[in-house]
Amino acid sequence: MSSSNQIAMDGTTTTTTATTNNHTEDFAVGCLLSIKTTLGDEFEAQVITFDRHSNILGSKPGPRRNIRLLKANYVKEFSFLGQSEDPLDSKKCFLDLNSLQAREESAIRQAEAEAERRGVGVTSEAQNIFDALSKTLPVRWDKTVIVVMNEVRVSSPYLPESVSGGTPAANDRVKKVLELERKRLHARGGGQ
Repeated sequence: MSSSNQIAMDGTTTTTTATTNNHTEDFAVGCLLSIKTTLGDEFEAQVITFDRHSNILGSKPGPRRNIRLLKANYVKEFSFLGQSEDPLDSKKCFLDLNSLQAREESAIRQAEAEAERRGVGVTSEAQNIFDALSKTLPVRWDKTVIVVMNEVRVSSPYLPESVSGGTPAANDRVKKVLELERKRLHARGGGQ
């Protein structure tokens, strides 16, 4: 078993090792590595931490302050590119809380929008029709009913005959788009 000693910020010596593909490997903090994963990803990163108990490697790819966590057993191979300064130098580490909060809010809005696009209690065919309609028209779910342009409603079984509400012109437009989308889905094998 090989090991690597590293002087920590508090002056203590630490050894960082990992088991990958039944071999013990060293992940010393500050090392620059070229990593290939078992999933085919290849990237270069600086080791910022390694937790032996969970076998998780923390790395910082590139100059941005993003952190990538990776189970060490997914590391297929790596090569040492060099040693760099301490990545956790407290004088150089800072968090832009406004930026982080904006990223969080954006991610929440995106997750909520994606959740609203998923019908609850509907068949996969209904979801496929909704997804197809959403490419050309504004749509949303109202329980199991597809609401198009906030006025036209398409109920199960989501056929042109199931279209109701809205102006006659909007109703006709939705029927035509629905008919075309159902034909496309049938051609791809996604409809019934």
